[in-house]
Amino acid sequence: MSDHNPGLRPWRDIARRQSRQIMVGNVPVGGDAPVTVQTMTNTLTHDVKATIDQIRRCEEAGVDIIRVSCPDEESTAALKQIVRAVRVPIVADIHFHYKRALEAADAGAACLRINPGNIGSEKRVKEVVDAAKANGCSIRIGVNAGSLEKDLLEKYGEPCPEALVESALDHIKLLQDQDFHEYKVAVKASDVFLAVAAYMQLADAVDCPLHLGITEAGGLIGGTVKSAIGIGNLLWAGIGDTIRVSLSAEPEEEVRVGYEILKSLGIRTRGVKVISCPSCARQGFDVIRTVQALEERLQHINTPLSLSVLGCVVNGPGEARETDIGLTGGGNGKHMVYLSGITDHTIQDAGMVDHIVKLVEAKAAEIEAQKLESETTDAGKADGSQVEAAE
Repeated sequence: MSDHNPGLRPWRDIARRQSRQIMVGNVPVGGDAPVTVQTMTNTLTHDVKATIDQIRRCEEAGVDIIRVSCPDEESTAALKQIVRAVRVPIVADIHFHYKRALEAADAGAACLRINPGNIGSEKRVKEVVDAAKANGCSIRIGVNAGSLEKDLLEKYGEPCPEALVESALDHIKLLQDQDFHEYKVAVKASDVFLAVAAYMQLADAVDCPLHLGITEAGGLIGGTVKSAIGIGNLLWAGIGDTIRVSLSAEPEEEVRVGYEILKSLGIRTRGVKVISCPSCARQGFDVIRTVQALEERLQHINTPLSLSVLGCVVNGPGEARETDIGLTGGGNGKHMVYLSGITDHTIQDAGMVDHIVKLVEAKAAEIEAQKLESETTDAGKADGSQVEAAE
């Protein structure tokens, strides 16, 4: 069931900032492309097996683009093997040594995360740009409030939106002077107010794609809250083309939180959207443990669909009417199951989670089958039209 109808609910519409589009490998970023979800590995890059294993877990979680750190020659040497083994485009994280950028570009990186102003002379910048052009790499400029240039700190006295934006524009100019335009930009800060203000100013100053993030956001809970406020605020304003949730947690958790932010705003859907109550004395079953179990068991579902899990009949029926599958707690361990918003059958406590998982899997299979049938029909119509045109 759709929970978004722009014709009937204009208060949900988000007017997205129009940016030009670049490519990160085979993934479009900006323009009318979907907002992409990124993360970064935390393994030693030269530990090829550990890095590949971690990237594959992130791929299962739905990551679109993944960044790996390349601080030394051993890491860039490993990059070639890593790139071949994974499906998603790799961004090579380079800080000061321009030769690492040259090596990463030759090793197959789809994008270089590097600030041109930090690598030295104009000649070095040109070498990096030439390598990026030769290998089809884009570049991500990453300004961070914690590592602003000394002259900007002296000029402004402290990290502020104006300082972050000026730094970004300075780096951009170095690329434009080399006739390079395949870049995206981030102006991150751990302070939500500072980051949001900087991104808003930058959005008005440039037309390139923007990479959103609240840097050093914190642990899984605190970092999720800060990121949701900062990234969500910007996305709601139509700003942002790709996001990374920075958490002191495993990378796949960053991916899941990123998708939850996008799902909450109706920007992009992936997997099961769970609507559940906080539980109270009225609950007919253990809502908290049930939701935890369902979220864990349903991580393999990629198909967008909605599931409501409510402990009692106060709000349960209303929420169930708006979701693909609904569960509402009742008395005596007997609970109501809704399918497509309509009461369908009851279920007892025993085996309840297994039952709901099977219903969700069946619904996902049904949606995918309908999607395939529709695509096949559309393809047949297109072929028919081509034949008619040829005749």
